[in-house]
Amino acid sequence: MTRLSVNINKIATIRNARGGNNPNLVKVAIDCERFGAQGITVHPRPDERHIRYQDVLDLKEIVTTEFNIEGNPVEPKFVDLVLRTRPAQVTLVPDAVGAITSNAGWDTLTHRTRLTDLVQTFKSANIRVSVFVDADPKMVEGAKICGADRVELYTEPYATHYFDDRDKAIAPFVEAAQMAQQVGLGLNAGHDLSLDNLRFLKQQIPFLDEVSIGHALICDTLYFGLENTIQMYLRELDLA
Repeated sequence: MTRLSVNINKIATIRNARGGNNPNLVKVAIDCERFGAQGITVHPRPDERHIRYQDVLDLKEIVTTEFNIEGNPVEPKFVDLVLRTRPAQVTLVPDAVGAITSNAGWDTLTHRTRLTDLVQTFKSANIRVSVFVDADPKMVEGAKICGADRVELYTEPYATHYFDDRDKAIAPFVEAAQMAQQVGLGLNAGHDLSLDNLRFLKQQIPFLDEVSIGHALICDTLYFGLENTIQMYLRELDLA
C-alpha cells in the first residue's frame, strides 16, 4: 500500500494571510486523518511564511497517523525542532533561504559527510530519515551510503513533462526507484503530484511507500471539498 500524506502548508498560508486562526490548522489536520489521510506533512521554513514552528509543536500533540516534517537541516532551529517533536519521519530537503518552494534534491555525494552526520543524529532519536533527491540513481545510492532509511524523489520534472510524453517523463524515476529497491531504501515521492499524474506514477512504481501531496490537493479541495478530495487521491493510488 502506498500511503497518502497530506501536506498542509497551504492551509497555513491561507490562515497567515489574514492573521488569527481561520482556518484552524490543527482542526484541518484532524479532519484530513478522519477523511482517510495516512499521514500529515509540514515544511516549516525560517521565515515561517506558512507553517510556524509553534504549529509543529501543536500538531505533534494531535497527529495520530504518520507525522512527517520536511526542511533544510542546515538550520539549527530546524534540527532542534525535529529532535524536540520526534516525528515518525524527517525529510531532509536542501531548500535555499527564501525559495518559493523546493526545486532540487540533494547532491548526496558532495554533501555526504554533512548528511551522514545529520542522518545519524535523527536516527539516534528513533526518527526515520528520508533524503529528498532528484531522479538520479547515483544520488539515490549516495543517500544509502549516508545511512538514510528512505529517499523522496523530487517529482516536479515528471509532472511538468507528463502531458508531453508520460513514458519519457517517468523513465528516470523508474530507474531511480529501482536503484532504491536494489540498495534497500524505502521510497517516497512528492512535488506537483496531482489527480492527473498520480495513478500513472503508482502504476509504473508500484512499490512506492508514500506520496506527499499538498498544493494540488488543496487546490482541488476548493472545488470538491476536503473529504471528497482526499478520497479521490486515495482512489488514484488504489486503482493504479
